[in-house]
Amino acid sequence: MTRVAAVDCGTNSIRLLIADIETEATAARPAPRLSDIVREMRVVRLGQGVDSTGELAQEALERTFAATRDYAALIRGHGAEKVRFVATSATRDASNRQVFVDGIRGILGVEPEVITGDEEAALSFAGASSVLPSRGADPVLVVDLGGGSTEFVLGNADGVIAARSVDVGCVRMTERHLRADPPTAEQIAAAEADVDAAIAEAARTVPLDRATAVVGVAGSVTTITAHALRLPEYSPAAIHGTELDLEAVRKACTELLDMTRAERAALPYMHPGRVDVIGAGGLVWRRVLQRLAEATAGRITTAVTSEHDILDGIALSIS
Repeated sequence: MTRVAAVDCGTNSIRLLIADIETEATAARPAPRLSDIVREMRVVRLGQGVDSTGELAQEALERTFAATRDYAALIRGHGAEKVRFVATSATRDASNRQVFVDGIRGILGVEPEVITGDEEAALSFAGASSVLPSRGADPVLVVDLGGGSTEFVLGNADGVIAARSVDVGCVRMTERHLRADPPTAEQIAAAEADVDAAIAEAARTVPLDRATAVVGVAGSVTTITAHALRLPEYSPAAIHGTELDLEAVRKACTELLDMTRAERAALPYMHPGRVDVIGAGGLVWRRVLQRLAEATAGRITTAVTSEHDILDGIALSIS
């Protein structure tokens, strides 16, 4: 058993998982399993303005460094033997990412890895599939809807078949298009055009028509699921593994998109850091599910939500 610490630094949030990795022997192959010690999330909006400026804002860097200092103390306090820090979309796009890299290294003592979209996709699939029932050879599509990018990963029990990362996410679409409160019809149409183009780009690499099921991961999808379930509070246990009809998910997406920010903020399961961007998250997820239903000729009628994602994949990758 090994105690590890994984940090996922995305466009909207930075998350920490400290866990023990245990390897259970099975008939097929050794299966590593995570036992959580600490799981935390802070909304730091590292990607603030990156889509328009191409740079990480100084105040966004300071928010991220402050959260990392807190995480470093937790990592030391819980005696993690190995640490992996992964940064994704916003940092990939930033011309001043070396400032970020140097700052994280100085705080945490490890080199932060700015991974590619393909690496992000593979880690997301590994994390989601680690806790979901195996469907054997049947391909499953995992969609990781982040702040700056969305990953489409088709895979099965043998691993990833095809993957593609595209630059649409809840923060990027909010900053680029959905500025009004609530967004106007024209803004929604412009955002949908960007999302549709991105899905078409992903579909050139990932054969969506081969998917037999779809699993959504990351904060936008889990929050949309909480809204569809009308939870009295945000509950990972109630959300994880939930399978909903596509129509119910699309209805929840549309409701969140059409709400004002004040109305979203009043929802008992809404994290304050998602209030302004969850509408865009709903827009992206709605379009993805619509396109998937079309690509599979209506074969896929439900969507599964997983609370386990790239963060779990990072932890499992530590050797």
